[in-house]
Amino acid sequence: MMIPVRCFTCGNVIGEHWEEFKARAKEGDEDPAAVLDELGVDRHCCRRMMVSHTDLVDVVSPYQ
Repeated sequence: MMIPVRCFTCGNVIGEHWEEFKARAKEGDEDPAAVLDELGVDRHCCRRMMVSHTDLVDVVSPYQ
């Protein structure tokens, strides 16, 4: 579940890229900056949101 669908700073929609970013970068397979470049996330504020975001459902809910 992607909590911030939009960037808090600029309002750009970033939720559409979350699942692919999470699958490729958060698992440690690829460099997060390279993944964001390929996805077309150019703005610094949007990149910060993607890299620093944590899925709260995984943390809060012990049941999958």
